Amino acid sequence: MVRFTKMEGIGNDYVYVDNFSEQLPEERFSALARAVSDRHFGVGSDGLIVLLPPTQPEHDLRFRMFNSDGSESEMCGNGMRCFSRMAYDRGLVQKTRFRVQTGAGTIIPELLLDAGGQVTAVRVDMGEPRLRRQEIPMSGPDADRVLGERLELDRVSYTFTAVSMGNPHMTVFLDEDPDTVPLEQIGPGLEHHPLFPRRINVHFAQVLSRGEIKMRTWERGAGITLACGTGASAVLVSAVLLGLTDRSALIHLPGGDLALEWRESDNHVYKTGPATYVFTGTFEQPF
Repeated sequence: MVRFTKMEGIGNDYVYVDNFSEQLPEERFSALARAVSDRHFGVGSDGLIVLLPPTQPEHDLRFRMFNSDGSESEMCGNGMRCFSRMAYDRGLVQKTRFRVQTGAGTIIPELLLDAGGQVTAVRVDMGEPRLRRQEIPMSGPDADRVLGERLELDRVSYTFTAVSMGNPHMTVFLDEDPDTVPLEQIGPGLEHHPLFPRRINVHFAQVLSRGEIKMRTWERGAGITLACGTGASAVLVSAVLLGLTDRSALIHLPGGDLALEWRESDNHVYKTGPATYVFTGTFEQPF
């Protein structure tokens, strides 16, 4: 039996386990992720996120995230907002700004509180985007940036820009609404394209103005999701690199909106959005 909390960040829903109290062996996380994520026989989610004590000095918490297929990802922007709110509400941290150890390095969330001390939103310092080909990673000779590169899938050519936010992302910018893209058909092939040795998160985006973008996501290891925070960060960076938008933009995702800013002062991407509780319970199925 495992006690859990389900939370969502603009529709990106995860099962959260407080391993300060549960003390589940970490080698069981992958199996638990597959079991709880099943929307018929489990809780139903895009994956599992676990709150853990840090193993590195000068960190307050440790974040581990597993997709619905049991594979581990380095980071999740929407998940980090919910993780941070849950940690604060449970008293695991007393500060409103703290350091979290993740597979993508140190992430620093900041909780925004109302007059009563309740969390209203979370701003996450997503860190610096990684732009070199080997950092994404992609096969082929290393290059400073992957801008307007082409790949072919099923005799269709796609022009994309690639960015890592600690996990890999490719963005295809469109003139038309991304809702017209048959994402469920082409997403798996793009995710597993041989150009990407660790697979890739796939985004189709339409620039609506210098400060507004609409996007849809095929998430590595999870499929179509309503939102992707690291993906929204990568889409903004890609748009700025291509000269399509300003450095701040409102990103419209199927589950809701995120405010993104890529600051020149420190080269970090900052993402602000909600973190919402759904329910708590105990998971009693074997895994």
